[in-house]
Amino acid sequence: MEANPLTFESSTPRLSQKECKPGVSFANTSALLRYLYADLTRISSISAESIILHAADRALTYPPKPPIRGRAAVQAHEEALIAATGGTLLMDVESITANEHFGTVLGMLRAKVANSEDSLAVPFCGVWRFQGGQAVEHWENASNVQEFMQYVVKNEIAMKEEARASNISSAL
Repeated sequence: MEANPLTFESSTPRLSQKECKPGVSFANTSALLRYLYADLTRISSISAESIILHAADRALTYPPKPPIRGRAAVQAHEEALIAATGGTLLMDVESITANEHFGTVLGMLRAKVANSEDSLAVPFCGVWRFQGGQAVEHWENASNVQEFMQYVVKNEIAMKEEARASNISSAL
């Protein structure tokens, strides 16, 4: 069985915001989306300075969370999302449909819980709007945002327990 070329592994080197170079060019928006979903921290390199991101958890509060605005804020959001999964976040892309104006990415959001066999698999649909070859707006959509948020809490607890155990053993 051939590996999905659109899936990235957690061992993939990630670029920090400082290393991302805005203005990377692509043959088309499908290629741009493939590049991004291989490593979400590349968002700064494919987005306009004024990008707007509608986070997946936007409707979990009332009133709904406002959109995240600006390249730096969107970059920070993506990096925090990866950190919340302990660096295990995988965007397993199943299909991309895009033209010069819009794009959709369907797939499975996958992550693992620290020091556990537990894992998460939630279908997602990313919707994108483009202008001049850059992403200007993005809607994150997950089939079960609450399940993902419960995973994040469970993972944070596991990571804290791991850090505490490490501190105790190093003190001995």
